[in-house]
Amino acid sequence: MTNNVHTGNVHTANVPTGSIPDERPPANTVGPVAWLRNNLFNTWYNALLTILIAWLLFKAIPPLLDWLIFSANSFGTPPQVCRQEGGACWTFVSEKLRFVMFGTFPYDEQWRPLITIVIIIALVLASCDRRFWKPWLALVWIAGLTAVGVLMWGGVLGLTYVENTLWGGLPLTLMLSVVGLSVAFPASVLLALGRRSQLPAIRVISVTYIELIRGVPLISLLFMASVMFPLFLPTGVNFDKLLRAQIAFIMFAAAYMAEAIRGGLQAIPKGQYEAADALGLNYWQAMGKIILPQALAISIPPLVNTFISFFKDTSLVIIIGLYDLLGTAKAALSDPAWRGFYREAYLFIGVIYWVFCYSMSKYSQKLERDLHRGHRR
Repeated sequence: MTNNVHTGNVHTANVPTGSIPDERPPANTVGPVAWLRNNLFNTWYNALLTILIAWLLFKAIPPLLDWLIFSANSFGTPPQVCRQEGGACWTFVSEKLRFVMFGTFPYDEQWRPLITIVIIIALVLASCDRRFWKPWLALVWIAGLTAVGVLMWGGVLGLTYVENTLWGGLPLTLMLSVVGLSVAFPASVLLALGRRSQLPAIRVISVTYIELIRGVPLISLLFMASVMFPLFLPTGVNFDKLLRAQIAFIMFAAAYMAEAIRGGLQAIPKGQYEAADALGLNYWQAMGKIILPQALAISIPPLVNTFISFFKDTSLVIIIGLYDLLGTAKAALSDPAWRGFYREAYLFIGVIYWVFCYSMSKYSQKLERDLHRGHRR
């Protein structure tokens, strides 16, 4: 008995019933061995690179693990013993943890910057949940940042007043980056729209600002905000050094994010603008409901790249006398008893930076997949 089967563009005739061809891939194309052959040893130069990298890992990983774990000194080991043993001295981290994390904030009051860290991280996590993208989220941010200011400064509700010159460590890093990005983001949207505006005055102002700020390094902006800006103020008028640094960060981040958003706006097809006009929407309605949501979704990769770079650039505030997370780690190494344990210090700080930056990267990938799910084919 024979069957004639016609599906789509495939026509199979006179195929005996019960003798359907086996469409499984050959055994030599699946499995770990096939993956290694197809990805790591598919050409002679890839095979050579694979062997070279494997040899380097074989040489580097065992000594690293020995220093990190097997020969490491346990917590509580004196620094003199650590120097003799030669392994990692994790006692440095335990002894200097509070100083590295909170700087010179009064020791008995360090529960306040700890709660500040929790509040800031909670605000960021809440903002990452799309279910909370409501107008009331802005009020939550205002309340949270107000609580942060009360906890850090004090002077009210029975809290001891603490000058911001004593702030440092992770709270300062988070405040500079999170507050700076929160304020810079809406400013960057306006700058991107201004650069594409049909009004010459607005376009010229936006272009001038963006190109001027992007044309100088961040360290020069911090120097000008800390040293030169007070020279132009009237006698007796002065702004707080931390506030000046925060403004410099906001200006810098806004200019770079504006260019990322402008790229997203230029990627929107002209038909989307025409559709908005056909619906009778005015400029701001079209931007808020049709154009900007698509442009921001397209701009997620460069925006997150700016976020990560901005988070790490907070370490530059050390040039104006502020000690962020990296600055407090360097200051901890100035203690004569613990001088020389720079590998443990920088490894510990590097892990903290990696956790935050990696989290931002993974969330951006998830958000990008979710927002582009309807455009997949």
